[in-house]
Amino acid sequence: MTRSAVLAETPPRPAPAARRWWLVADAAWRLGPRAVALFAWHRARMRLGLARRALPDAPVAPRAASPWHGPFDGAAHALDLDLFAPGDIRPVWEANRLGALVAPGAATTDALLADWIAANPPFRGPAWACGQEAALRALHLCLFGALHGPDRVPRAVLAAHAQRIAATRAYAAAQDNNHAVSEPAGLFVLGLVLDDAAMARRGARDLARAVARLVTPDGAFAQASPGYHRLLLDTIAVAEWFRRRHGAPGFAAPFTQRARAATVWLHRVASEGGALPRAGACDDSALADLSGAGPADARGSLERAARLFCDASAGHPDDFGCGMLGIPCPDAVLPRGGAWRSAGWRGETRGALSVLLRSGAPLRFRPAQADLLHLDFRIGETVLLRDGGTGSYNPPPGGTWWIEALAGTAGHNTIAFDGEDQMPRVSRFLFARWPRCRTLPDGAVLRDWRGRRHARRFTLDDRRLTVRDEVGGTFAALTLRWRLAPGDWRLTATGVDGPAARIAIAADGPLRLRLAQGWESPAYGVVVPAPVLEATARSLVSRLTTVVDLT
Repeated sequence: MTRSAVLAETPPRPAPAARRWWLVADAAWRLGPRAVALFAWHRARMRLGLARRALPDAPVAPRAASPWHGPFDGAAHALDLDLFAPGDIRPVWEANRLGALVAPGAATTDALLADWIAANPPFRGPAWACGQEAALRALHLCLFGALHGPDRVPRAVLAAHAQRIAATRAYAAAQDNNHAVSEPAGLFVLGLVLDDAAMARRGARDLARAVARLVTPDGAFAQASPGYHRLLLDTIAVAEWFRRRHGAPGFAAPFTQRARAATVWLHRVASEGGALPRAGACDDSALADLSGAGPADARGSLERAARLFCDASAGHPDDFGCGMLGIPCPDAVLPRGGAWRSAGWRGETRGALSVLLRSGAPLRFRPAQADLLHLDFRIGETVLLRDGGTGSYNPPPGGTWWIEALAGTAGHNTIAFDGEDQMPRVSRFLFARWPRCRTLPDGAVLRDWRGRRHARRFTLDDRRLTVRDEVGGTFAALTLRWRLAPGDWRLTATGVDGPAARIAIAADGPLRLRLAQGWESPAYGVVVPAPVLEATARSLVSRLTTVVDLT
């Protein structure tokens, strides 16, 4: 097996300064005036010190380093922290979400909470650096109180969380992603628990508005990621459970319809065992994991959302988490199978076979990865053709290549022209010059900023998947990649043979095939070698057909 064309030693190269400003302007235009204005207002508040003054911190005695802080300064004001230079803050934030308080069979929860409170006074250290993290932790704290007694969580601690969320609400709204959902959900639940009617009303209003904006009528989420879609469902399900518990008014329309559609959407893409495609950005979040299944199994999340929003079961009637919350199991069961289409995606399930295509049509919200027209193909619980995953938002020293190897076009099952990404990168989380995407009756098509065109169609039969790619425009060469499940793959004259399938690629011109070593991230923070079938052709090629026959 040869080394992939994505060089492990090559970090992402920043664009020249003059070109970068054009890219920034282009990205701002695509994000739209609302997002840009909200972000500008947030930056102005930060520069003027308004957010800092909204979060006064009392003097504290010096403390020894705490495991809660990781490599970050636990004594510094939260808004003064550099969230990237010391290391990856995502694992630190995961611990500080305090999900252990509501985990099944959790012991010594009072001691755990007391230790966290002592180590993290408001508003110091990484635990308070992000409004969304404060909101997610607040939801766990409120759940812990609801399940085990409200006196177990000091009201002052809950009030501090509400204060932290409110201080940077413009930033959350500007993101057009889970921040915009999690933070108002946190304020809504805190308002109910703290008997603050005004806070609960504001949180409910902003949550309903965020869901109306970010979830389409067909259930797709603005953040093109099944993993983050799960976090969306977890968040709104917890908010809905508290709403019913406190007898609060229903969320404004179209919240209920969008929540129902979002539940059906994730049910379609999940495997029978609860595994989700690792398409898009994925940080393995699992909020309120009362079933204890972990980030690799979304069955508890689906069952809870299905019972609350669809008056149906997702096929898991004995779910432990729903039992803890006292949510009864309806008789109806969500159906599975068939072909479907939503904003940004297209899929089909036939028996044990399932296909998911990232159509990108329409591309209304910023893409997190250059993954347009990526295709996943699953056989039961095995993802035969798979996404590379995320790796880390802030890779360890020597691992900066993770970003391009996994988030770039070469990290996906699609076509790369001239070794370039589908769109130029502006920053760690932002691309410019998004391709134009539209749907086809049996697939989707994109045209990139250089005028290069890629149309992809697929047909799923009982034992065969056929993918037809057509390309056009001006380019010197292209590379079609299929990222394979681990296994004993053998290169053949037309493709590869493996333990579960035979893959053949044909074209209307010469092809060079190779079985290369690429990379994949099976869990956040983990990157391992992965086999990749690469088909390279010159510009004379206009059509390529991939046939996957199951053995």
